[in-house]
Formats: sequence, structure tokens, C-alpha cells
Amino acid sequence: MGAGIAQAAAAAGHSVVLFDIDAGSRERGGAAIASSLARIVRKGTMTEADAAAVQERVTLADQLTAIRKAGIVIEAVTENLDIKRSLWQAAAAEAPETALLATNTSSLSVTQIASFSGRPASFCGLHFFNPVPVLPLVEVVRGELSSQETIDRAEAFVNGIGKTPLLCNDTPGFLVNRLLIPYMNDAVHALSEGVGTAEQIDTAMKLGANMPIGPLALTDLVGLDVALAAADSLYAEYQDPKFRVSPLLRRLVRAGKLGRKSGAGFHDYE
Repeated sequence: MGAGIAQAAAAAGHSVVLFDIDAGSRERGGAAIASSLARIVRKGTMTEADAAAVQERVTLADQLTAIRKAGIVIEAVTENLDIKRSLWQAAAAEAPETALLATNTSSLSVTQIASFSGRPASFCGLHFFNPVPVLPLVEVVRGELSSQETIDRAEAFVNGIGKTPLLCNDTPGFLVNRLLIPYMNDAVHALSEGVGTAEQIDTAMKLGANMPIGPLALTDLVGLDVALAAADSLYAEYQDPKFRVSPLLRRLVRAGKLGRKSGAGFHDYE
């Protein structure tokens, strides 16, 4: 997600610093951008020169001091509050006081994450969707203490990179995942109950409901670990049995079957 956000911003003309504490993750992020741009060039929608220019606008960084001149700081780490707390406490000490601060969380409370930064008025959610260079929507999430100026700046940024901002409140799952995660989770329940195979369930929703991708293939694309974190968050907030997480989803995550990124999930991608 971080690489995709960096690519989208760089493609719109922004200079981007892509930070990760892990060297391997940084290199994979840079490689993902290069691979994505190469695909776009092959499709004929971007020249090689323009792709090279986008790549040049992205700098890989191993120190948070690299964000000291940033106009906007977007965090896209894993859905773990302890990790987000640690990162934002460090990032807030380096980011300019005038910077717009945002989290790409898909399921956690933006208001709570904002408190880690010590600057809740300058903080909001910017929830991008995967793959970021392709999907046009960005949920702009208003935290309880987000200022109107912050929301205006966030919407202007999203418009400026060619995406569509959708303003929503800081409720569990926001808008898209409040509807999407239960749908995906219910498909996993159906699979575990023997209603159909993964192929049958996905084909049924594609051909019978005109979905571009089946719910289990979509879960593989999103990442089973990401889907599980979002589903757990919804259940924890609402305590409603309809949000009960499928045990099968939890078992697959424990087994390391995370979907496309691991080579296998509900379908095999090896």
C-alpha cells in the first residue's frame, strides 16, 4: 500500500520520500513501483520517459529525519495499534508543524491513532484502496478532533492526485469496509459450511451478481491477514453476532496462507 500511495503521489508531480525501517521492505517497495510503471508503459498509457520521471521523484529513506520538509505524511503500516503508536510518536517529532498527518488504516479508529501524534487537529484518515494506482476512491476520514482546514487540505490533495475523495466519519470500517468486510467474511462462512467450493462461490457472485471479482478472490487480493484485522475490529466495536469472524479465516492466517502475497489463500497463486 505504501508503494502504491507513493507512486500515485509521484505520478501527480509530488516529490515523495518512501520510508521503511526494514531494508528489504524498502527495496520491495521501490521494485513494486518500478514494476507497476513498467506495466503501465507496456499498456501504452505512459511513455518510458514519464515513467522514469515518476521513479525519480521517489526517494527511499531509512531514517524518519527524511520527512522534516514534508507537506503531508501518510502512514501505511500494518493494522497494529502498538506499531502505529510507536511510529507516530517518532514521526510527529520529525514532521513539520504545518504538515498534514494521515493514516491509511482500513479498520482502526482514526481518532485514537491521531492521539499518538499529539496533533489531532492536523490529523485525518486517508484510506486508499488496493491497487492504489488503479482504484480511484480515497476515503477521507474525519477524526473527532480533525479541523476543517485539515479535511479541506486532505480532499484537495486527493483531488490533486487524480482520485475521488469520499468524506466519512470515524466509524468502524468507515463506509466501504463496513459493507465489504462482512460480505467477504460471509463468503468464508459459506465455504467452511460446504455451501460451495471457492471457485463456485466466486463464479456465482461474478456471473449472478455482476461482481468483477468473487468475494474469496477479493479476500486473497486484499490479504487474509488484512481482512481478518478488519473483521476483528468490526466485531470488537459492534459486538454484534452478524460480524462473527469465520474460524476458517483465522486458521488460514495462522497457517501463513495470506492470499496473493503469500502465493496461496482461498486460491493457489504459485
